[in-house]
Amino acid sequence: MVTRKTPAVRIACSAAFLVLVLALALVPVALAGKPGGGGGKGGGKGGGGTTGGGSLSLVMVSDQNSNGLPNWGDSVTFNISTTATSEPNVDLTCTQNGVVVYGATTGFYASYPWPWTQVMKLGSQMWTGGAASCVARLYYFSGTGTTSLASISFTAGA
Repeated sequence: MVTRKTPAVRIACSAAFLVLVLALALVPVALAGKPGGGGGKGGGKGGGGTTGGGSLSLVMVSDQNSNGLPNWGDSVTFNISTTATSEPNVDLTCTQNGVVVYGATTGFYASYPWPWTQVMKLGSQMWTGGAASCVARLYYFSGTGTTSLASISFTAGA
């Protein structure tokens, strides 16, 4: 039976569905920032961190100025190792003056559906040049949160 309230009910259901989809899409982003186990720090080219059952090291993919160090506009990836999970992820966040200008998260496992995201170009609409402080974190999803396995910090030059 169709009533006059049917369009309003449809709109309310559509709005509720949209809110649910957005909430589910944002949960991994919110959880990625939550602290888990500790994280070691390394720096510079190839610096690596190990703690909590994993290791993480920076690998240059493209080096525009050939200085061997990460800079704005270069592309990087990570060598990772862990026995703690079969589905490790890496989150890379870069800031300038405390403002996040770059963020990327990707899976480093064989069945990850977007493997090309494992190469990260240092730059964004918010990061149009200049040096930035970057932190990469190796982690996995556990229950309703994440568990950190290792982290490294490095400066991406201008």
